[in-house]
Amino acid sequence: MNTAGRHPGSVIEVFLAFLKLGLTSFGGPVAHLGYFRTEFVERRQWLDDSSYADLVALCQFLPGPASSQVGIALGQRRAGWAGALAAWVGFTLPSAVALILFAFGVQQWAGLAQSGAVHGLKVVAVAVVAQAVWGMARSLCPDRLRAGVAVLAALLVLALPSAGGQILAIVSGAVIGRWALQLAHLPAARHHDHGISKRTGAVLLLLFVALLLGLPLLAAIAPSPLATVVSSFYRAGALVFGGGHVVLPLLQLAVVPNELVSPTLFLAGYGATQAVPGPLFTFAAYLGAVMSVPPGGWFGGLLLLAVIFVPAFLLVLGALPFWELLRQRDGVQRALAGINAAVVGILGAALYDPVWTSAIHARSDFALALAAFGLLVYGRQSPVVVVLLAALAGWLLAA
Repeated sequence: MNTAGRHPGSVIEVFLAFLKLGLTSFGGPVAHLGYFRTEFVERRQWLDDSSYADLVALCQFLPGPASSQVGIALGQRRAGWAGALAAWVGFTLPSAVALILFAFGVQQWAGLAQSGAVHGLKVVAVAVVAQAVWGMARSLCPDRLRAGVAVLAALLVLALPSAGGQILAIVSGAVIGRWALQLAHLPAARHHDHGISKRTGAVLLLLFVALLLGLPLLAAIAPSPLATVVSSFYRAGALVFGGGHVVLPLLQLAVVPNELVSPTLFLAGYGATQAVPGPLFTFAAYLGAVMSVPPGGWFGGLLLLAVIFVPAFLLVLGALPFWELLRQRDGVQRALAGINAAVVGILGAALYDPVWTSAIHARSDFALALAAFGLLVYGRQSPVVVVLLAALAGWLLAA
């Protein structure tokens, strides 16, 4: 058991533990948190259940990829700053490499992007996003007010299909939640000292804000496709509330309207992302590799992968010293609940455009999407199995 301020493990130990999970953790963020609990609470006993639950609560409170942030915090707790990096690399690299290789495949063989199998990946993305909207709506919109916030957010995003529309929807959800929602006060919880001072935490949080505001200014002062994309991917990593699927509309706005990635390649990559283990944010590696402007390839994929995860590092490590103070503020909790409801609406709008509009062109497409949705939601089949079946079905339908 860890004690305050000490890191009893080694960096290699952390890396190998998370590499194992990066190779085997299928099923999305909720499943990842279950795998983490089994591995680090039950088997390795790096921390107890209450400490793990408090860590999960923090990472669900923050924007960003919750399961990756839990991993980063666990690595930092076990082996310090290098342990945080080792946990992220081990958990993220396997799926990132697989998706970059897939990007090379669709670029090397031109017919692959137009094949029936890739069309099946685009169709299965409809089912995957619909499942995410369905599940998130049930848990994050349990009352009329939050359901209304979700509908309002969807209308805003559809009326203003830009990053500004999405930010306006999130801000509106926060304001409505802060002033109109009524939630029970959270009980106090024991807080673990991860060895990060409040001063260091404040520096990290200020750096997070500085990059969020400064990168768009840099892209405006010295405009280039790469500067614009780096700014957009950082913003996507910084503003994702509610799970990895919500990154889809943010990244779509970053690369599709300006023709850096075609709608076909975008949705094909998103479908392929469902078939690999690890975090959904590794979709950024695929986009960086397949992008039509330099650097592309391995360097582009790894660059944008790092960019989209930088906010996760800064936020979770910066917030750890302040977590108990944050979680006890009722206004913060109400605002977060409103933001989460708005996120459901944003993802619902993305389900229509670009996911539905780019994939569903015939009755057979709708039938395949409906079958995939049924297998995911009611058949409780693994997303990997459903993705492979959809790719096979798409290939057979095109034959």
